[in-house]
Amino acid sequence: MIATPTVDLITVNIDGKDVAVPKGTNVIEAAAKVGVDVPHYCYHPKLTVVGNCRMCLVEMGLPAVDPATKTPVMDPATGKQKINWMPRPVIGCATNASPGLHIRTTTQLVKDCREGVMEFLLVNHPLDCPICDQAGECKLQEQATGYGRGYSRYVEDKNVKPKRTVLGPRVTLDDERCILCSRCIRFSKEVAKDDVLGFIDRGSTSTLTCFPGKQLENNYSLNTVDICPVGALTSTDFRFKMRVWFLKQTNSIDTETSVGANTVVWSREGQIYRITPRQNDEVNDTWMADSGRILYKQVKAEDRLTHTSVAKQAASLAEAITKASELIKANAGAVRLVASGKNTVEEQFLIKHLADSLATKTSLISRVGAGDNILVSKDHNPNVRGALLTGLISELPTAQLTTLSSEIDSGKVKVVISFSEDLTAAGISESQLSKVQVIYIGTHHNKTSGLAAIVIPSLTVFEKSGTFINQQFRIQKFVAAVPGPAGVVDDLVILTHLTSSLHGTTVQLTQAAGLLAQTWTSLSATIPSLAPLSFSTIPDTGLLVDSTAFAKLPFVETETLHFKPVV
Repeated sequence: MIATPTVDLITVNIDGKDVAVPKGTNVIEAAAKVGVDVPHYCYHPKLTVVGNCRMCLVEMGLPAVDPATKTPVMDPATGKQKINWMPRPVIGCATNASPGLHIRTTTQLVKDCREGVMEFLLVNHPLDCPICDQAGECKLQEQATGYGRGYSRYVEDKNVKPKRTVLGPRVTLDDERCILCSRCIRFSKEVAKDDVLGFIDRGSTSTLTCFPGKQLENNYSLNTVDICPVGALTSTDFRFKMRVWFLKQTNSIDTETSVGANTVVWSREGQIYRITPRQNDEVNDTWMADSGRILYKQVKAEDRLTHTSVAKQAASLAEAITKASELIKANAGAVRLVASGKNTVEEQFLIKHLADSLATKTSLISRVGAGDNILVSKDHNPNVRGALLTGLISELPTAQLTTLSSEIDSGKVKVVISFSEDLTAAGISESQLSKVQVIYIGTHHNKTSGLAAIVIPSLTVFEKSGTFINQQFRIQKFVAAVPGPAGVVDDLVILTHLTSSLHGTTVQLTQAAGLLAQTWTSLSATIPSLAPLSFSTIPDTGLLVDSTAFAKLPFVETETLHFKPVV
């Protein structure tokens, strides 16, 4: 179990309702706990407070006390302590909860303030909502409707600012829409540690720009697009590609490293258009790396495998499974498996079952590279911990398959089954691969698939459901966002059919839909740390694996936990 820190709760009053909140909570967050919306633009819960948009103005009152004796001043009409109300409104984002604090958000004064701020923000803002890329998720649009006056008293010509300004390789600025909230500036400085953005000029001519000689090109630049409340900052890749209200949102996981940032995949009619971060304060806050946003392009990449083949000839899945089974049986005792750190927990569990039935060894290839100490870890595999926990491997993987290489040269290995791994990148030469029969099960073409006797295409992470265990030993699930290519099936189906074929039994392809649930039944019965779980009961934010498992498992080199398990 993880120790839970004690929280000092205090009571504040929001529009006549008492609510208990941690001491120091700002008014915006406190109001949200009782279902009260305090509109805001510059405020973001993960950034410092600057209070420059003024949209969150509220009335504030404090319990009255006698200045001389410090004793409470009671209201004779109600018998309760009197509340002294401030003569002017205060900003909610910079007002922290204190005992007895009273807040009003629905008075005429607050209403007039909000209307005035909205009118001011729209003075130079273009009225081009129908063609704005932010339409459908624009806070200015929403709050102008909810809190604006409905008309403007401004009759002068609008000040027109630059359009289509390239701030960096992935971000385009329409500065005429900027409301100077400074979220992007603070994010770049405080989170990405790349202080590259700032405002120049003054008044209505203030403009967002990069510092001279610099660009917004860090690996987290697109987070500025996510947090921009208007249509000023746009993703160059997604810009004007699709209206967001047409898109389906699917929860997923960033697979580029072991951090396991939570994401949302946006798709329509089987095509993915963008990936954005999903909030999980235990893993990635509300951010993700730019490099993880383009992973969806692997779905329709030119080197995608879409057809099953046997001896370079097109074949059905059933034919490939039969040939693979015959090949394995004919070389009993000389078969080796190479699994992937990108396989899901469920796939790794079935690969282990296959390896056990063959009484053979399974290797895993390490991918350790550069990390940034933010959301890209040095372990570039998303699920090495899954392989450790399921028992697929018992020690940390290496980058080179030296043992397998020696066994191929000595003739001890005749058949190698590779799951999405290019063996030539792990030290096995093409001449060595020519000495063995390779069964390749994967998503994309590489040198190994090109030399394989049997090739069975499988699904990408965007086309299937499953779980990964990240560097915290937190198990996290994802679900299929789009269908796979015609005729391409889930790895779980391939593994189930291959294992069944080796045992002389057959399984109908129509039974594949329930394989995930069936696998979890076996997982929870076999692995004590997963005993209380099923795929459906894993929360969207994931769940830490039982801490008693930590002591038995090695950690990936150069990795440290984000938490300290209680011994």
